[in-house]
Amino acid sequence: MIDRRHIGHTLPPFEVEVEKGRLRFFAKATGQTDAVYIDEAAARDAGHPGLPVPPTFLFCLEMESPNPAAIRELLRMDYRSLLHGEQGFSYHAMAYAGDTLRFQQRIDDIYDKKGGALEFVVRETRVSNQRDELVAELRCVTVVRNG
Repeated sequence: MIDRRHIGHTLPPFEVEVEKGRLRFFAKATGQTDAVYIDEAAARDAGHPGLPVPPTFLFCLEMESPNPAAIRELLRMDYRSLLHGEQGFSYHAMAYAGDTLRFQQRIDDIYDKKGGALEFVVRETRVSNQRDELVAELRCVTVVRNG
């Protein structure tokens, strides 16, 4: 069983600069057809100061953590028994190419179901920009299959 004393544990924050090339690549890879995600002039014409960060791209940037496996290692979870259970995003402000985003990860909850056969780890991540404005809150639920 995962030790519940880790609920509330925060990892050291880290920062990632949003690069135009990565935004364009992500937009292309995900089939985004809206020109504001690819063309800076189209983005400005639509009222944006630059290329906006496409939905769900923050999940990719979160993987830029100095140690993407830090929570898994802290909780001693065997990756062979893990499932991605849920991913959610709450947006509060736009982010753009050139922004520096700060990610603060926290273990929000740990609980089990089916008599401990399944354990759930809820990670909440606050994302803020270089002006310390809240951009988004990410929620990820990892499922651990026991037995």
